[in-house]
Amino acid sequence: MSMEKIQPKVFDKITEIVATFGDKYITEGGLKRTALVNDLRNYDETLITALVNDEYINKHYFKKIAGKDIFLIDQFEDMLQYRDYWETSYTKYENQIGLNAGGKYLSEQQDVVLDFPFKDGLLSAAMSKEDMGYDESFFNEVIEKDEIDVMLDKKILINATKFDGQGEQSVSNFNDENLVIKGNNLLALHTLKQKYLGRVKLIYIDPPYYFEAKKKEDTFRYNSNFKLSTWLVFMKNRLEVAKELLSEDGAIFVQISDDGVAELHRLMKDIFNEPGKNNFINKITVKTKSPSGFASVNVGVFETAEYIIGFAKDKTKWTYNPQYVETSYDSNYKYYVKNKQDDISQWEIVSLNDYLPTQFGYENKQAFVNELGKDVFEKKMGDFALENADSVFRYTAIGNDAGQEIVSIRNISKGDKDKIYKIERENHYDVIVHNGQEIAFYAKKVREIDGKKVPSIQLSNIWMDTPYEGIAKEGGVTLKGGKKPEKLIRRIIEMASNKGDIVLDFFGGSGTTAAVAHKLERKYITIEQLDYEENSPWNRLKDVVNGEDQSGISKIVKWNGGGSFVYTELFPKNIGYLIDIINANSISELKVVYERMIQGSDTQEKADIDFRADLTKIDWSRGTEENRKLLIKIIEKNQLYYNLSEIDDSNVRELISNSDYEFNKSFYGEED
Repeated sequence: MSMEKIQPKVFDKITEIVATFGDKYITEGGLKRTALVNDLRNYDETLITALVNDEYINKHYFKKIAGKDIFLIDQFEDMLQYRDYWETSYTKYENQIGLNAGGKYLSEQQDVVLDFPFKDGLLSAAMSKEDMGYDESFFNEVIEKDEIDVMLDKKILINATKFDGQGEQSVSNFNDENLVIKGNNLLALHTLKQKYLGRVKLIYIDPPYYFEAKKKEDTFRYNSNFKLSTWLVFMKNRLEVAKELLSEDGAIFVQISDDGVAELHRLMKDIFNEPGKNNFINKITVKTKSPSGFASVNVGVFETAEYIIGFAKDKTKWTYNPQYVETSYDSNYKYYVKNKQDDISQWEIVSLNDYLPTQFGYENKQAFVNELGKDVFEKKMGDFALENADSVFRYTAIGNDAGQEIVSIRNISKGDKDKIYKIERENHYDVIVHNGQEIAFYAKKVREIDGKKVPSIQLSNIWMDTPYEGIAKEGGVTLKGGKKPEKLIRRIIEMASNKGDIVLDFFGGSGTTAAVAHKLERKYITIEQLDYEENSPWNRLKDVVNGEDQSGISKIVKWNGGGSFVYTELFPKNIGYLIDIINANSISELKVVYERMIQGSDTQEKADIDFRADLTKIDWSRGTEENRKLLIKIIEKNQLYYNLSEIDDSNVRELISNSDYEFNKSFYGEED
């Protein structure tokens, strides 16, 4: 029996079987093949039982071995995957060209993924240069699941403070306000997970980049010298939880340099794409600097670009808000209707090349150009077109796909060149036809951008107009390196979110994303582990709230202050000792930290020590650096912060203010 005769019957049988599950596998257009395949691969017992119990499916897709029914799942998947080809071909290979392995194209195989060392692990990661002294701890997802569960459990939040127009004050209730969190971003993301699951519309992050240290001289405090495999684990852990926080119509945009861009793109494909569904939006190229002097230390072309990779949670539900950029005058718009206010039958059309010189007392264009120059003439043309955008136009061709009525009028117009035709359309602009072509007025190209009417074109995926020069003091922040222009962040926020939507940045840095989101009336969450002191994001946001920040996009969007945000911190546990060890400058200082680790203090519980540690092996005669590494190694890395589950423990409760205790109950929805 031919494949063409058997497959439609199989497909009908499958549809009949899965229809018993309601709309789980059925949609108006047919089968939800992705959902069906996913459950098959996860060996969903109910689904497979229903299939094996059907006589027809059992006969064709189950094989009896040693008295047991073995599901031929690969053949079954092939049948679902290539159903679209049955009507046109006896072979699925007639319709595609591509790399193939095991009877499937690489693009269809879920087994073809980016692989790297420790991919099956979780990495808290050294976030800053100061942290780089301690060994990274990889926790295996299977072997050390309990340790990972403890690490990723919700954390206690302390020092909760609200900033608004009245200043700052402690806060015991959380009302879904703008949120700034200080602490390790992976653990903070998991702390947010329950409350913000599926609620975040836009994520923008500018993570520490992977690059070869010999090629770059980075100037900001993030640890940007990860080995590639470590960096990929670091990013994978964070992107996976970020995806869960995104709403179904949400999207994420990640900025990256040349080093790591290919690997990041592949990693994001693995995380955000699904079988049969490509959620990739764009890879945007951003000009970040101009060649000058002898700044380039690399062999080859001077590097001026970074990249922003965008993926949707579900591209079929994501909406792009169209963006436009200013452009120069288009000289094709060279015709002018002198009496646009009159009836269309009376319109007098002239060439701007002929008409404009007479308005300045010249006989013709050549006379104008001879005296004032070509550049002046073109500038006058552009100014006139902008001022008379409703009357200046160009002719555009009308294709055969324009609609029956328009095509018909086009053909009539070709034989009646003097007459102007107008086609009125409900819910669409009127089409005006002259001499077989459409009259397209310049007004369609004119838009108000940043408060000024200018000719415009649609935004492309190459951004040359978000300058990095001159941003050193934006937001009152003088952070050198790693800082992004407010204009750049504004564009991303406006194209991928609307007022009131939640914007998340979990590499908060100097707070640019939060500051811009605040000015654009979005809600936001920003997470930052490092303390840049006066350049920290919480200080920058205070100036935004009180209206003192008039840099960046403030004047463009007429920002005068307002709103509020809540600042809080993950409650340090072992990470406090870790930082103290890293900052200790001598054996005597290390001894003081060690004593506190073992005995605790009035403000800090004793440290959690790795059960494998042999404290008798500590030898203070070995020197500062060797003992520093040893103390770092014995600290339990999955207990960096206090878990929420410990909040009512008497020893922990003593360390938390009543206000912070109530804030945690409110934040996590556990009010008494």
